[in-house]
Amino acid sequence: MTRLPVRLPAATLLAAALLAITPGSTIAAPLAKPEIDKLVASATATPPASFNAFLDTAVKADPKLARSVRAYRASQPLHGDDLVNIGRLLGIYNRVHNHQAVLDSISEMVALRTVRDDKVPQHENPAIVDFGKLVARMARDFGLQFRNVDNRVFEVMLPGQGSETFGILTHADVVPVVADEWMLDDGTKLDPFKVTRVGDYLYGRGTIDDKGSIAAALYAMKTVRESGVPLARTIRLMIETTEETGGDGMKYYRDKTALPEYNIVLDSKYPAVVAEKGSGALTVRFADQPVDGKTPAIVAMAGAASANAIPQTATARITGGDLNQVAATLERARDAFIAQHAAQGKFSIDIARSADAVDVKVTGVSAHGSRPEEGVNPVPRLAMFLQASGVPFADNHYARATRYLTDLYGTGYLAEQLGVGYRDDFMGPLTVSPTLIRARNGKLEVTANVRMPRGSTPDALRSRIAERIQAWSSRTGTALEIQHDQGDWMARDPKGAWLATLLNIYGDTTGLEAKPVPTAGSTTAKLMPNAINFGPAMPGKKYTAHNAKEYKEVSDLNLDMQMFTEMLVRVGNLERMQ
Repeated sequence: MTRLPVRLPAATLLAAALLAITPGSTIAAPLAKPEIDKLVASATATPPASFNAFLDTAVKADPKLARSVRAYRASQPLHGDDLVNIGRLLGIYNRVHNHQAVLDSISEMVALRTVRDDKVPQHENPAIVDFGKLVARMARDFGLQFRNVDNRVFEVMLPGQGSETFGILTHADVVPVVADEWMLDDGTKLDPFKVTRVGDYLYGRGTIDDKGSIAAALYAMKTVRESGVPLARTIRLMIETTEETGGDGMKYYRDKTALPEYNIVLDSKYPAVVAEKGSGALTVRFADQPVDGKTPAIVAMAGAASANAIPQTATARITGGDLNQVAATLERARDAFIAQHAAQGKFSIDIARSADAVDVKVTGVSAHGSRPEEGVNPVPRLAMFLQASGVPFADNHYARATRYLTDLYGTGYLAEQLGVGYRDDFMGPLTVSPTLIRARNGKLEVTANVRMPRGSTPDALRSRIAERIQAWSSRTGTALEIQHDQGDWMARDPKGAWLATLLNIYGDTTGLEAKPVPTAGSTTAKLMPNAINFGPAMPGKKYTAHNAKEYKEVSDLNLDMQMFTEMLVRVGNLERMQ
């Protein structure tokens, strides 16, 4: 089992990073957050016409930058604080100079509906093909090299002077949407595939996961190339196309291409992620059972559009029997049920009577599947309400699914009722959240999103969960099938000059604590050697990837542009990555 070593203090990490850049050199203080913020404010108020013009302004504002600027303009080798300062100045220039261009690029990317379609291979998906053409055009316009690896991965290269390459990994595919959930609190209807800016928020599917990162990374590469700052190693941006559905595009790419030895993934959170939970899908299938129409029966249910998202709404349709009585019974039960479970999160229940059906909708709070604590899952609450309502439903596959959800999940997400919960001190708890309900091939499927930390193996967890479900099946006389696909957790050693450099960039730019962290998310970092995540989600904020009304904050996007640029300059010039 991989063990994470003791975390080093931030000061030690910073010293290691700078010494790795300039062995034996005298360490001088580079630009810090207050100075960075002043330069950002000045450049935003009066946008510079060029990087050289910005450097003139920066030196006037802070004369200590003169030595770094002289070294850059004389094309001298940049080391230590000179390299840091030029990287930071270039990052500030990029975020100001290319701000609108990045927003425009994100809008163009979001408009391409790069959701996986089961009817066509992803590499033949027209939206994926068009996304590759968009990236190819941008690379050409930016003076960068482009390679399309059979529409599985799109490569953009910024050549360096040495033989080494470091990789940057993002993904172009996005999760599906439930269009009706894309509505603001004031009733404004949003198009998930059109960027809508409201204040500091950019709404749209993919704005934070991962198209915002792609646009920011491309403009960082463009800015570094145009600056003429030399790089000791080549930068390879890899844009994968199947990350949300298993990563088979990256697996194909690995068979065709040698991977960089070190990789930075832009698909999680800051400061730097060194451990990820394993993502799994636990599906239980119930065989369809016809109903006679004389008894009220649940005939349809729906939750999330994908298994790795906590939905905002869950719905059920009831037909048969005395529908007026059904509606009245549900209405009587609603308020007491909401009050009983209000402490576990705010939700609402709507009941609508039509000519031939009663429709029930539970509205909760959407979240990423890896972060159920940030949401209020309506799927189990819908099942529990139907079970507790007192309506005598026909014993069909939907009724059995509601019993399964009520008995083995409830409102918790820590596998409490399954009885298999555990936690790791660094990576956090096992979470299991039912999200997806769909009828397919004559069966009803109920899928739960599983996020497994260190402390078990996929085989052991599958066995324990199957044992609990089978025991419930025997106890209730419910026939079912179980399919559990479980990915493994990942932990990287939190050391090395490249990691220390990332932490220093983040800490000095934001003024926030900079230390290696874990995530409940699961990214293609698991498929890459020496891969850690660097952004784009900021700590302390809700991660809106996979959410209804996904958004990216413009202020955070500006920080991405700035930090990604500095990252390219500094990591691209490290003497040693470890």
